[in-house]
Amino acid sequence: MSIEQLREILINIHPFVSVIHLREKQKTAKELFEVVQLLMYANIPLSKIMINDRIDVALVTRAVGVQLAFHSLGASVVKDHFPQLRIGCSIHSFEEGKKAILDGADYVLFGHIFDSKSKPGTPPRGLEELKRVTTLDIPVIAIGGITPENTRKVLDAGAKGIAVMSGVLDTRDPLTAVKAYANALKIGGGKSEKVL
Repeated sequence: MSIEQLREILINIHPFVSVIHLREKQKTAKELFEVVQLLMYANIPLSKIMINDRIDVALVTRAVGVQLAFHSLGASVVKDHFPQLRIGCSIHSFEEGKKAILDGADYVLFGHIFDSKSKPGTPPRGLEELKRVTTLDIPVIAIGGITPENTRKVLDAGAKGIAVMSGVLDTRDPLTAVKAYANALKIGGGKSEKVL
């Protein structure tokens, strides 16, 4: 999908999501900066844009924050130097969640919960492990194989929100898809975070 196509989709769906996570690993800092500029010019609020890994781009564009992976700078380092950034940490275990808390992360992204197209052949972590992780004192956003139909199970397991990519972007009608997720979140527990 081209950046222009992504922008057109985001123009339509951003009112229905809390966060737009730009996970463009193959792009240079300059290219990612240009993507954020395109979204800004399309009136997509910076308060919704999280940049994957690239703290420099988040700072220069004034995006709301960064999503850190295992290979990124530690959350504590980023928080110490740039306290204005919202910091999420991608985790895959309870222990990684405890470390994210100690490092000062604002939330964690945990998964994959169900079988996922983006992780073929890798067993999902499942709802029981999600329940365990959500006992930690940090908001947990669940990711991986989440559909409108299983969103309630994810929220019942304690997740504060969901992150979805293919469930919206790989559909023929992303707006209808995102509305189905928003409705499932509303039915499943009221105010929850919706991350794309």
